Amino acid sequence: MSFLNNFSLEGKIALVTGASYGIGFAIASAYAEAGATIVFNDIKQELVDKGLAAYAEKGIKAHGYVCDVTNEEQVNELVKKVEEEVGVIDILVNNAGITNDKLMIKMKPEEFTKVIDVNLNGAFYMTKAISALMIKQRSGSIISMSSVSGLKGNPAQVNYSASKAGLVGMTLSAAKELGRRGIRVNGIAPGFVETDMTAVLTDEQKSHAAENISMQRLGQPQDIANTALYLASDLSTYV
Repeated sequence: MSFLNNFSLEGKIALVTGASYGIGFAIASAYAEAGATIVFNDIKQELVDKGLAAYAEKGIKAHGYVCDVTNEEQVNELVKKVEEEVGVIDILVNNAGITNDKLMIKMKPEEFTKVIDVNLNGAFYMTKAISALMIKQRSGSIISMSSVSGLKGNPAQVNYSASKAGLVGMTLSAAKELGRRGIRVNGIAPGFVETDMTAVLTDEQKSHAAENISMQRLGQPQDIANTALYLASDLSTYV
């Protein structure tokens, strides 16, 4: 068997949250190229439709659903519907996330809790619901998208950094709970990646950010997708 066959996700079903565009779209596309069946969600039907069209343009038949990850009832309904209509989920990528940057002294409580709700609570609801299914089959891969902001902090990102730091802690704890049941739980903490989320940065800000990166450039969604493919594949069975 070829070494590259270890990257195959043939026969696997992958749910990537918030994957209508950006890093999530790149991850789901990489999974599809590796043979996985792709399921994704977004908060609005128009975003789901936009995502479906983008996947179709790449020749990918994806399954899109409307689901607010901050609503546990909707998350449970989504997981149940996917199991009935597509099959049991083998791979979960907690990718859905938002930012609402503002200096802490000017940040309203609801601006803090909203980011926590989407980035951290949403990942918890998804992980809880899908791990229950994975435990039954004693296999699965769960990957959560954190950020270097969650490891080092960032000015005007108290809410975002707190949510991503929480995601690191949740990932480490879930890995210890679920590993003995055959489920791998990992996190990816990207730095600056060129997406719609970083499009608000000026050229000067991007240039300054690149200076602090070893490769002297901002990341691309495909860079993150390559790592996510490794973590979902058989090559990472001990990670």
